[in-house]
Amino acid sequence: MKNMFSQTSYAKNFPAIGFGTYKAAPDENIEIISRAIEAGYRYFDTASFYGTEKFIAEAIEKSGIKREEFFIASKLWKTDMGYEKTQSAFKKTLEELNTDYVDVFMIHWPRPDLTQSDWKKLDLETWRAMEEFYLAGKIRALGLSNFLPYHADNIIKNCKVMPTVAQLEFHPGYTQTFAINYYREKNILLQAWSPIARGRVVNDELIIELAKKYHATAAQICLRFCIQEGVMPLPKASTIERMKENLESLNFEIDAEDISRLENMPPLGWSGEHPDRERVKIS
Repeated sequence: MKNMFSQTSYAKNFPAIGFGTYKAAPDENIEIISRAIEAGYRYFDTASFYGTEKFIAEAIEKSGIKREEFFIASKLWKTDMGYEKTQSAFKKTLEELNTDYVDVFMIHWPRPDLTQSDWKKLDLETWRAMEEFYLAGKIRALGLSNFLPYHADNIIKNCKVMPTVAQLEFHPGYTQTFAINYYREKNILLQAWSPIARGRVVNDELIIELAKKYHATAAQICLRFCIQEGVMPLPKASTIERMKENLESLNFEIDAEDISRLENMPPLGWSGEHPDRERVKIS
């Protein structure tokens, strides 16, 4: 099926940094998201699996800022894939977010589990339901999360509405170069989940060296690296000081030689998550 719609221009409106809400201190989600709004974040990444959709809705309402000033991205969980299940799950997401549209809606993983042999058909059925919501104005942009190039090809070659956004694990020490280049070539905005590798790269000698050189924190070096690679990072933080520090990664630039050094770091900080492998538990 020939592609009919492209949403690339919509992504140009996104902020350079978003706020991730996975495991965002479950006992005080509203407060943390409210702090992020106060710190200046306007793009919030959530998912039905995270259980944070309703807290984002409450924090936005509490802020007194118009819904239209925010970008909200959510994701469809593995067990909700398929045409009819996607319809039901998306309607629930709208209810949880207390909104009549989302800015981005993604398939969270390309298959429910590794035994799913007909995952390509399932993905297309899921995408068809999402396209219908997009065409009805309920979704502003469609996306893929944790899709490697051959997973994404199945969607791209058969869709009516092209993906606008792709999320991958991305940080110094784990840059997934082939997949990143694939999405770049298709003008699909890349987003980085775990851009600081959940803290597993902050003590690396190169990160420490560059933090000193640029008078930055280790986290800021990781986030600035993402930004200069054309990848939108989605960090999370619990204190307003750290939230503001993360946004300050917009205020300096890493020189080309140091970017190259970061690109060529030894493998480091992988989460243990991979769409085609069993999850590896990493301490």
